[in-house]
Amino acid sequence: MEYVRNDLQKLRNSADITQQHLADKMGVSRQTIIAIEKGNYAPSVLLALKIARFFKKPVEELFHIAHER
Repeated sequence: MEYVRNDLQKLRNSADITQQHLADKMGVSRQTIIAIEKGNYAPSVLLALKIARFFKKPVEELFHIAHER
């Protein structure tokens, strides 16, 4: 089974940005950021692109297709 793995929490922590700050910047709830970081929610393409742009990283550097949990 395929799923989306991400490095959002690591990147957010290294940038010293709170979940709430990122959520506010992205126009989503803090719960959405938590769900993405835990791997429970794959963001829409638009949200993934917005997050990548915010961190000035290619989207492929933040989100990866994985085959096992």
